[in-house]
Amino acid sequence: MKKAVFLDRDGVINEVLSERVKFVNKPSQFYLLPGVGEGIKLLNDHGYEIFVVTNQGGVGLGFMKESALQDVHKKMEQDLEAFGATINEVAYCPHKPKEGCECRKPRPNLITDLAKKHQISLADSYMIGDRDVDIEAGKAAGVKTILVGNEEYDDIADYKFENLLEAAKWITSSES
Repeated sequence: MKKAVFLDRDGVINEVLSERVKFVNKPSQFYLLPGVGEGIKLLNDHGYEIFVVTNQGGVGLGFMKESALQDVHKKMEQDLEAFGATINEVAYCPHKPKEGCECRKPRPNLITDLAKKHQISLADSYMIGDRDVDIEAGKAAGVKTILVGNEEYDDIADYKFENLLEAAKWITSSES
């Protein structure tokens, strides 16, 4: 069984609610947060599979087409390639926020489905997110949870770090 780090996208990998961008609906609105490329590369180098698990209700609400979402994810992967960092797979929920689907976080299905598909040991894996729904999904899936960059949900995760790079440094140093 392999180990993995599941990452939320918006607010963990890329900017949101900044002066440059509110929502990422097209590639030109996608900006990596500082240290993300280095953090993912560090995790790659330590044998972690990297998966992005993201709610993308803008598709269901009609703010973007699924093809545009695919283009955003291609841009993300290209930006990460500059650091030698790779994502194994992106899984997303395209449904409206109140649609009641099985794949929308805080439900754990995005994580558990990827774990089954890629033979991932959930007990040896992590979910890194910036919101309560990310942490709740991780806990429900049976992975260790890390909150990054958000003071509002300070007490819900197993661990808390300022950003993805700090979390990656801790994960890789604590395993040895």
